[in-house]
Formats: sequence, structure tokens, C-alpha cells
Amino acid sequence: MATRVSYPVEIKMKAIEMRLAGVTKKQIMQELNIKNKTQIQQWMRWYQSGDIHRLQQPVGKQYSYGKGPMYDSELEQVKAENRFLKQQLDVLKKLEEWERRCHQK
Repeated sequence: MATRVSYPVEIKMKAIEMRLAGVTKKQIMQELNIKNKTQIQQWMRWYQSGDIHRLQQPVGKQYSYGKGPMYDSELEQVKAENRFLKQQLDVLKKLEEWERRCHQK
């Protein structure tokens, strides 16, 4: 059986950002050392459906449908939501920057 690979959230977000910028899956796989293109497709599905919290789940850990990860405290949950929203803003800002650069050429 194949060994499962766990990628940090930063790599997953970078792959999503690159894909939104029009970079091919093959280029993303080479640059970020991702072994399977379906992994990038899954991350994109999660991003597009608003399930970015799933990018933080450990390998093989599946949450119940419609539920995010369980948190020990409300503060921990708010911090996770804050991280999630900041990541979304960062991706959108980078996408806008990329689009602006493309239109200047």
C-alpha cells in the first residue's frame, strides 16, 4: 500500500493560489513537489466550496458532512476562523495583483 503524504497548509494554499493564477497542475506538482494531481484537484474543490478548514485536517481524517474540526475552546475556534479568513484575503489579493499585472502587458 502506498504511503500517504501530508502537506502543510501553506503548500496547499500556495497550490490553490497558483492554480487560480492559471499555472498548470504539472507545473505546480514540480514546483511544490506534490506527488499526485488529484490532490490539487481536491484542494481546489474544497476551496471553491468554502471548505478551506479541511486543508488543516490530518491525512486520512475525514470530518462528518457539513461539520468542521472540533475545537477545545471558543477562542481556538475564533482563531482558526480568523486564520481561514486571512488566507482567503491573501489569495484574493494575490489573484488581483496577478490579474492587474497581466492586463498591464
